[in-house]
Amino acid sequence: MPASLSSVKTAAALRTSARVCLESLLVLLAVSVALWLLGRMWSVVWPLIVGLFITTLTWPVARFLRRHGWPPALAASAVTVLFLLAVTGIVALIAVPVASQSGELTDGVVEGIQRVREWAAGPPLNIGDDQITGALDTGVARIQDSIGSMVTAVVTGVSTVVNGVVTAVLALFLMFFFLKDGPRFLPWLTRQLPGRLATDVPVVAERGWETLGAFVRSQAFVGLLDAVLIGIGLWVLDVPLVLPLAVLTFVSAFVPIVGALFAGLVAVLIALVYNGLTDALIVLALIVVVQQLEGNVFQPMIQSRGLGLHAAVVLLAVTLGGSLAGIVGSLLAVPAAALVAVVWNYLREQLADPSPEPEADGTPSGAAVPS
Repeated sequence: MPASLSSVKTAAALRTSARVCLESLLVLLAVSVALWLLGRMWSVVWPLIVGLFITTLTWPVARFLRRHGWPPALAASAVTVLFLLAVTGIVALIAVPVASQSGELTDGVVEGIQRVREWAAGPPLNIGDDQITGALDTGVARIQDSIGSMVTAVVTGVSTVVNGVVTAVLALFLMFFFLKDGPRFLPWLTRQLPGRLATDVPVVAERGWETLGAFVRSQAFVGLLDAVLIGIGLWVLDVPLVLPLAVLTFVSAFVPIVGALFAGLVAVLIALVYNGLTDALIVLALIVVVQQLEGNVFQPMIQSRGLGLHAAVVLLAVTLGGSLAGIVGSLLAVPAAALVAVVWNYLREQLADPSPEPEADGTPSGAAVPS
């Protein structure tokens, strides 16, 4: 006969399940409130995050200067100026060659559009000039009808640009102060916290800083790998503006999804204008292959090693962050997951049972010795 269920054990299991569910709901409620507060303070939090990101890139240089006797303020100022010069140099590497060939590029764009038009007029599409003209007239009419929404979009775009400039300026000032006063933060934080928190919070903060640095360095390495592979492909195909396109690919690697699409679109357009449709399709195939290797092989492997996360966790984190918060969510998903892992690992260390100390003969204390 099958054994009957114990009413005592069943009631205890139900009580335990109810308690766990209630505690889980309370934790989820606390997380929801924290995320809501984060969203309300986003205008301050976002420059802080950007400032931390660029500080992790520039801190090794500042640390080198400080170790060689530079005062903190002077080291921070020098690194900030060097960072601005580096950003200016990157912009110059992209803008100067493009500006020097702007006339040829404009003529090439017109020629490329004409080629596409001639290709569309032939088989199998057989799109005539009257159909193209009709499509253009329809497009102009729709633009005229939606002029109000276009004005709103322009105003929104201007507001976004202004917010971006303000964020960049705030992040730059925050980077300077982080470089100057960063080493004094943890001792100050230790003095401000009571009891056990004075030990736990600084340890978690230090580990989180190391994890954030590993993320930024791995992202930079992935961007460099993309730039080298795509730059070699463009050089083999004799596509002009190889260096600006490679630099653009490296910079855009820090902006997930949209950055890669934008850099790839520019490379394909340049190849179409200067080299023709065949080379443009080859460049498109090259970019698709490199981006697939980056997103599914290089980035998960490199970030999983640097951050202590499994490659599958990295992929799932990026997918979840993108679905919840778009581009910003994709950018912050991996470091956020790594920081959660840091906190979780520290909690496990603190909650784990201490391992038994071995006796002089190698037998753990309290262990039964076989007779």
